[in-house]
Amino acid sequence: MSGVITTFVLVHGAFCSAAVWSPLVRELTLRGHRALAVDLPGHGPTARVPDGGSALAGVGTADDVAAVRAVVERAARNGPVALVGTSRGGLTVTATANAVPDLLARAVYVSAWCCTAPRASYDGVGESLLDPLVGGLLAADPVALGALRVAWPTSGETFDGLRRALLADGTADELRGYLASMDTDESLHIDEEAIRLRAGAAVPRTYVRLTEDRALPLALQDRFVADADAAFPDHPFDVHDLRSSHVGFQLRPDGLADLLTGA
Repeated sequence: MSGVITTFVLVHGAFCSAAVWSPLVRELTLRGHRALAVDLPGHGPTARVPDGGSALAGVGTADDVAAVRAVVERAARNGPVALVGTSRGGLTVTATANAVPDLLARAVYVSAWCCTAPRASYDGVGESLLDPLVGGLLAADPVALGALRVAWPTSGETFDGLRRALLADGTADELRGYLASMDTDESLHIDEEAIRLRAGAAVPRTYVRLTEDRALPLALQDRFVADADAAFPDHPFDVHDLRSSHVGFQLRPDGLADLLTGA
């Protein structure tokens, strides 16, 4: 999209908010592009923790798509829109692309989920260093709460494990700052049909493989690409590699900005 003023709409992953995209928004804007990050429902300023409950109880894929779609519809009035998601945000990118394929110039998955089969079929693909830590992070019974709630550590073995999984290419202080910006709650409700690539397959797609990702392993990233390409051979992924951990590219955004502005 070089030479064209593109609006990059950025979708965060689990337990995150628009704040994690701030360095990339700044970099893209300074390069002459429009960029904005969406807070999904119950995240960022709306991340309330009611007494005895969660603001994300009952919130699901349809709510996420409605929030992103509203932004895409307004942004598309001003020119091409590239929808960018990372990690769990890829589910929202796919569901939004399925809903409004004509409004998107490109969908970009940055080490993000892109399902063409049931999510359960991707279990155990590659070794995630994050999966063994989840149980120790839980701060409430998900069934009783109606949402996932975690307590983010600032030191200790679980913190060290998170650093290896999320930010092995960064410092402990960088990870503490990143975790401080994260929310405690995340939605449990995912629409398995909406998140499977269908009409959105017609939207040009880029997959950015994070080669040092230990949370969403490279084998799983490659599986998403291979499955989508097999299901939609006339609309294959455009694949690029970026040397980064799961969240390192958000702290140091130049590499991803290069890929996005040259796509």
